[in-house]
Amino acid sequence: MADFYHPAMVATLHRLGRPKTEKLIAELELYGRVRPIALILPALYPDVVSEAMEGIIERLKGARFINEVVLALGPATNDEFRHVKEIMSALPQDVKIIHTKGRRLQEIYRTFEENGVSAGQDGKGRSAWTSYGYVLASGKSSIIALHDCDIMNYDLDLLGRLCYPVANPTLDYVFCKGYYARVTDKLHGRVTRLFLTPIVRALQKMVGGHAFLEFLDSFRYPLSGEFSMVIDLARVNRIPWDWGLEVGVLSEVYRNYSAKRVCQVDISENYEHKHQALSAEDPSTGLMKMSIDIAKTLFRTLSSEGLVFSEAFFKTLVVAYLRFAEDTIMRYEGDAAINGLRFDRHEEAMTVDAFTNAISAAAKAIMDNPLGAPLIPNWNRVISAIPGVLERLKAAVEEDNMETAKA
Repeated sequence: MADFYHPAMVATLHRLGRPKTEKLIAELELYGRVRPIALILPALYPDVVSEAMEGIIERLKGARFINEVVLALGPATNDEFRHVKEIMSALPQDVKIIHTKGRRLQEIYRTFEENGVSAGQDGKGRSAWTSYGYVLASGKSSIIALHDCDIMNYDLDLLGRLCYPVANPTLDYVFCKGYYARVTDKLHGRVTRLFLTPIVRALQKMVGGHAFLEFLDSFRYPLSGEFSMVIDLARVNRIPWDWGLEVGVLSEVYRNYSAKRVCQVDISENYEHKHQALSAEDPSTGLMKMSIDIAKTLFRTLSSEGLVFSEAFFKTLVVAYLRFAEDTIMRYEGDAAINGLRFDRHEEAMTVDAFTNAISAAAKAIMDNPLGAPLIPNWNRVISAIPGVLERLKAAVEEDNMETAKA
């Protein structure tokens, strides 16, 4: 984005001028010798066989600064796992596929349950967390980068910019969040634009300012799925397994490190990937489920910070959110107009109405059960509860991959 503004709490590394990709990659290759980078790719089988993934694999062939690639494959059959292994074998890096539905991984997940350290349910959160464990066990990398597998306009500049702030030892960042615009002939990113930002600002107005809310509001795209971090964060982070993952990750970063060591980076002029349906009438799917999960994670994080919620508070929040969201619609209408984009004000307003219902649903869930589903515990606790678990995880993943190679 063409500016050089820095919010108060979090450093923002901008895209200034034309990308200097070759210089960036050359520096990353140098840094990678002493700070090796692991790339984690949470994916479902349809993601891996998509046109987007074909482009990602082709670009990754030139990513010599990536030391290892770990693809966490969501629910898939054994045949699908073997096919994914074959597809990913085109990469020159050390590649491992984690078969989360495979026999060996399921045994390990059962062991977690038996020892009171549940890894949660299937989802991106559990896939990412399991991948962290494998990278910790492999001991080959000191930095982790993660991005989704449905990016249509993927290139090495995107990956390089995502990794660079943490890989460069002179910058001293422990966590970097990617941000970007999401635009085709219209504006996308509805959950960020019309839900998270307005609700965070409504909460700030109601509680008179709060450090975590200010931290969250510093990110230009807090729900982006792309970030990099030092491996120590993978040891201490507790994360949700559901759609609250991104807010949960930011809350753990806020809890464990000074904001001075956190940054965000402009990784792409525009970012195109698959779009979720709103599903306004069905809170169990689509953007409705996403917004409910995000709100519950946000409320529980604020509760852990000492904020007291009540039915009256939530009723006021719904009204305050609606006012902020309506003002936000007006701002984006101006954005669309000056850039010649399609803008359906009625559709935007209906989306806000749906998100208003999502806040009420999340509030009811919080009042009924303030704790909710537990976060996935951090790896330090799991290692303490189950001695030798990292070695077991590493062996399970490598045996799965070796077995496939022999087939």
